[in-house]
Amino acid sequence: MGEQECPVSLRSRAFLRPVARARVAASRYRRCVPKIVLETLLPATPAECFELSLSVDAHTGSMSRYGERAVAGVTTGAMALGESVTWRARHFGLPFTMTSTITEHQAPHRFVDEQTKGPFKRWWHEHRFEQDGDATRMTDVVEFAAPLGLLGRTVETLVLTHYMTRLLAERNEALQQILTDRRA
Repeated sequence: MGEQECPVSLRSRAFLRPVARARVAASRYRRCVPKIVLETLLPATPAECFELSLSVDAHTGSMSRYGERAVAGVTTGAMALGESVTWRARHFGLPFTMTSTITEHQAPHRFVDEQTKGPFKRWWHEHRFEQDGDATRMTDVVEFAAPLGLLGRTVETLVLTHYMTRLLAERNEALQQILTDRRA
């Protein structure tokens, strides 16, 4: 089956490229899902950025204000293809647990993590790394869907897309800082 185009509305930020359309495979999902595309310029090689992005420790540090911690699977160090991590955190004042697995891994240019258990009906996160002069352009592409039918779609539109974009931006700012500090 072909692809279905879905309108998406995201606000532009300095490091965020607005997305005009989201595409999902119509054969796998019957409805449009939000798609976030976030580009960040990092002061390091693609290999360094790739490795840091797979680091459970770097992720935990970047999300510490949400109490995020790895509680099962890979709980420290860098993840590899087929490995999983279970995260616990507080968002919106509520405890959440999510297990994600590295399902694709093409070092040092791309990897994908997907939720295997957790609060989302769908969570697919592609990380891409391209050389850009003396830096690396890291692109996050996230497709997600909330459960609960129409209520979930309403929450996606009113709250989750903005909230998830902000979380990704916070994580990317933390990665920028780590890589900047390493260069100093």
